[in-house]
Amino acid sequence: MANQPNPGGRRYAGLDPAERARQRRAALLDAAQELFGDRGYQATSVKQLCAHAGLTERYFYESFRDREAALTAVYDKLVDGLRGTTLAAVAGHDGSADMVPRGLDAFVGFLVADQRRARIVLVEVVGVSAALEARRHAVLTEFAGLLGERWLSDVEPGTQRRLTTIALVGAVNHLLVDWLLSGRTRRPEELVQACAALFAGARDRLVADG
Repeated sequence: MANQPNPGGRRYAGLDPAERARQRRAALLDAAQELFGDRGYQATSVKQLCAHAGLTERYFYESFRDREAALTAVYDKLVDGLRGTTLAAVAGHDGSADMVPRGLDAFVGFLVADQRRARIVLVEVVGVSAALEARRHAVLTEFAGLLGERWLSDVEPGTQRRLTTIALVGAVNHLLVDWLLSGRTRRPEELVQACAALFAGARDRLVADG
């Protein structure tokens, strides 16, 4: 059947302009994840991103205001994947003994499976701008909130629970930074074991303090 008339523009290969724009943006995001993850954000130019995606700079600015906007979009995409993977792993296990090992295994596994993911999430977004620092802080705070709501639901909400979850999320974050920058020599299960021990100790203390 012939394509129907499209008031928004001509169709090419069965795609209307909006669909083609989405495809171009996806190609640029893939290029950004690969180059920011391999070379680093500061060492990657808009021209290099476009060349890698097989697009002109005109199409880059169709999707992103600037290079930082592309980094933020990649970061958000990876955080969405990290959150989804972790929540799927703990679904139905809220408050159970195996919730933390399952969640940590999924969280750590998502990042260590591809060092480019880890580099972008843990290193490349740090210190780029005040806006990106605020976004990064919001993400860490969100994960701390999820930890409190789903793992420490039986502990009275308050300052100590909040501070403990923030400290635990920060510890996991830095442990993974150390893993990445120290040559990725530690096995994922060792990282999970170390984190699980911290979580267990923190929970015991919170419960004991009532």
